[in-house]
Amino acid sequence: MSIKWTGVFPAVTTKFTANDELDFETFDLNIEAQLEAGAEGIILGGSLGEASVLTEEEKFELLSHTLTVVNGRVPVLLNIAESTTKKGIEVAQKAESLGAKGLMLLPPMRYNASSDETLAYFGAIAESTSLPIMIYNNPVDYKIEVTLDMFEVLTKYDNIQAIKESTRDVSNITRLINRFGDRFKIFTGVDPLAMESIVMGAHGWVAGLVDAFPKETVAIFRLIKENRIAEALTIYRWFLPVLELDIHPKLVQYIKMAEAATGLGTETVRAPRLAVVGEERERVLKIINDALAVRPELPAGSWGK
Repeated sequence: MSIKWTGVFPAVTTKFTANDELDFETFDLNIEAQLEAGAEGIILGGSLGEASVLTEEEKFELLSHTLTVVNGRVPVLLNIAESTTKKGIEVAQKAESLGAKGLMLLPPMRYNASSDETLAYFGAIAESTSLPIMIYNNPVDYKIEVTLDMFEVLTKYDNIQAIKESTRDVSNITRLINRFGDRFKIFTGVDPLAMESIVMGAHGWVAGLVDAFPKETVAIFRLIKENRIAEALTIYRWFLPVLELDIHPKLVQYIKMAEAATGLGTETVRAPRLAVVGEERERVLKIINDALAVRPELPAGSWGK
């Protein structure tokens, strides 16, 4: 199996009804908006997708449903964030059997694994499946850094092909390219550092605010890749206050608020998350509404299938 590791890959939110069930109608609306804008892949079950509060049955139901909706137009990836190697292997194999085209893989959850333990975990899962894998490197939120020396070890697994670079150190993109050339495709995973990262050579963008602003996100990426930096920068400067909602502990609530404001979702989250209220709600809504009031016109051809 292969994935063209380039472009914008939305890390989509999971939609819920008022009865706390999966809301496929709203989910489908958002997926179609992502595909219309020109997304090149869909990632399910990440932290933004509230994976930690989904049952295993719901995760696979969501995967099967998405594969049907997308119908081969772009690759659909499932995130793996498990506490045990055994469960990680089970999820990887089940995802492959259902038709997923790739995996995004986090280090072990709920245990601060050593480098050797993390590498053994990644290796065991990689060996259990033929699916292409993106390693999610986010030591800020998940406390385990995948270092360059660790990636050197991972080069022996042909299906470990990409990196979601979320160290928040833009220079790490240059370090990865200097060390590995084109061996790993690098995706920026931090919305407020996206433009800087793409300029420095990132091949793609695992995006969050794309869930509410798909066309703008794709436009920024494509304009940078076409070396139309000034045009991209104008959109990015407009977008930055909204993009910064992606690096808050309540990013799920904030991004769902943005989705609701743009008509691409609802604010409904699953407990223990609660709806944002009071002064905090007014502050976040002001950021979103201020952006919507001056939403830029995008250059022709900068987004779309």
